[in-house]
Amino acid sequence: MSAKTAMLVYADGDVAAGLTEAAEFADEAGAAELLGLLWPPARIRPDGEEPWELGDAVFPPQGRACALSTPEVDVLCDQALMLDRPSQLPAHLIGASMGRTLYLHAMHSAVDWFAFAVWRDGVLVRSLSLSPDDGVLEDTGERLAFEAPFWAGKHPAPAGADYPFPFHPLVLGDQALQEFFGFSGEGADDGGPSAGRLDPWAVELFGFQIA
Repeated sequence: MSAKTAMLVYADGDVAAGLTEAAEFADEAGAAELLGLLWPPARIRPDGEEPWELGDAVFPPQGRACALSTPEVDVLCDQALMLDRPSQLPAHLIGASMGRTLYLHAMHSAVDWFAFAVWRDGVLVRSLSLSPDDGVLEDTGERLAFEAPFWAGKHPAPAGADYPFPFHPLVLGDQALQEFFGFSGEGADDGGPSAGRLDPWAVELFGFQIA
């Protein structure tokens, strides 16, 4: 898994637990309907491939998208979700989360950029976006508990790296993956967080082409 993500997740409870049971409920039609929140249905076509493992689906290529819809967890993966300011997620996507928790997670290792946001029942709780080149693009709401050690300098950037933050953004991004979804990505190579509760290669999403 690369340190790149572009994910939007709607959840009724624990995401990892919901994804563990996903195969029992998942179907392509439900995934396509979910993807209709992001793209006009007329532009959505099944990609004709085998289902994508979550470890790859978190960052599909341009013009492709991956989706999974279950009673407890809905997952959308599309590069269109990589927003510099996550709080500006379109209102209809936020509105679809009423009564649920909504997570946006996006990062790109080429520029050490990481962004995330959390809404509960349609209300923004926390949003953060930052990269060493652009600084802090957005920092809204109270910091979540898992962020505290990073801002306190307990996960410093690699020795000699000239970062404007007391941590490497990708390591914080990896920790957020574990906190929100129960699995670990590649992160930054400095002894960051270990593997999580969910095996991302055991969860399958449906792939689509976007015309």
